Amino acid sequence: MIKRITATASAIEMITILKEKHGELMFYQAGGCCEGTQPQCFEKGGFYLRTGDVCIGTIENTEFWVDNDLFQYWKHAHFTLDLIDGFGAGGFSLETPMKKTFRIEYRLFTAEETQNLEPLLFME
Repeated sequence: MIKRITATASAIEMITILKEKHGELMFYQAGGCCEGTQPQCFEKGGFYLRTGDVCIGTIENTEFWVDNDLFQYWKHAHFTLDLIDGFGAGGFSLETPMKKTFRIEYRLFTAEETQNLEPLLFME
């Protein structure tokens, strides 16, 4: 099965640090302005999912949820979670106090990959 989301080593390292401090985590990425344009990391249950939101996969046993409208736009793309220095547009994500920001890089799936994608989970 082809994963819809993967992460860089630096993103995985930050997830490990945040899990040690906060416990179980979740990611959410919306399609709106400001903090919605970058993935946000919360304590699991710290963000209320909406009907139709889509879990595109997990990173280090941490679910990565996407707003349904954004997913419809990017459903043919692979997400790579990365970590960069500096503050993103928002300030709600758990990595912000460490002067870091999660970000996503996208690439389109190949025709072969689209035939074998991991299943999705939808919020009902």
